[in-house]
Amino acid sequence: MPGRQGANRVTLREVADHAKVSVATVSRVLAGNYPVAAETRRRVEQSIQALDYVANVHARALAGVAPRTVAFVLPDVRAPAFAHAAQGVEEASAEHGALCLICTTQGDPERERAVFQLLREQRASAVILIGGVIDDAEYRARIIDLAQGSRLVLCGRPPVGQVPAVEYANEAGAHAVTQHLLSAGHQRILFLGGPLSGPATTTVADRLAGYRRALGHPGWTQPAEFTRESGYQQLCARLPEDFTAVFAATDLVAAGARAALRAHGLRVPEDVSLVGYDDLALAEDLNLTTVRVPYEELGRAAVHLALSGGTEHEILETSVVVRGSVAPF
Repeated sequence: MPGRQGANRVTLREVADHAKVSVATVSRVLAGNYPVAAETRRRVEQSIQALDYVANVHARALAGVAPRTVAFVLPDVRAPAFAHAAQGVEEASAEHGALCLICTTQGDPERERAVFQLLREQRASAVILIGGVIDDAEYRARIIDLAQGSRLVLCGRPPVGQVPAVEYANEAGAHAVTQHLLSAGHQRILFLGGPLSGPATTTVADRLAGYRRALGHPGWTQPAEFTRESGYQQLCARLPEDFTAVFAATDLVAAGARAALRAHGLRVPEDVSLVGYDDLALAEDLNLTTVRVPYEELGRAAVHLALSGGTEHEILETSVVVRGSVAPF
């Protein structure tokens, strides 16, 4: 039966008979817009898979029924943190019986607007925007405009008006990992991260704020983009200096910083302690103390918020993961 074509295509009635439910129940499961008991939904979904049923999209469109879609709009699909969040979005969308679309903007606000307009025209059930932003009046006005008549959720961004948002304790994580360095006796801690020109995004600004709050003064900073290459080049520009520890704004920046220290004959942690942020897989490989951000949980929470219809503001906790890159000073 699987794989039948043309006139022999599996019908809705066959799926219903296989699952021992009514045709109406199968339609409700496919549409995803009507409550169905979890056990019943499971049986129907198993029958759909077993029979290799393919919905007649044209017929459903004529009937005014379309599958729910959740669009996840991110700046760069290559960024590991965003990839983990996308995995959470995909898993949660599937659990809700919705399709997941991934769109990228390359960090361009105008492209973000254009992508959002296209998704609105395609009647996406909800759109989730992720990534740090320059939180100014222009940005807030743009978000309010995009949210008019659409289900919009901000992910990893601060809330704007009544637009629902789910973020993580970014500033608190930076404060905690800086305190960890201070407790090890370090006083001259270099913060490595931030734009080489122009204002900082909310991601950088919050991490820098947590660092400065822990120190009690502005500290020492060196800008670096969120890449390994920039971390390497920008730390090389500051060496040799007498700082005893480096707080890299991301794990990728920390990887570059570690390479720069080694290139200058400095050992981690014997000569310079090093911490990062994100807790990507490479952090474990580098034995790097860092801040864990629950990116997959962030994506899942954004989907639940997107499809619930609420206007909540949710904050997920971060935590310091202690490994072997910090030594007492």
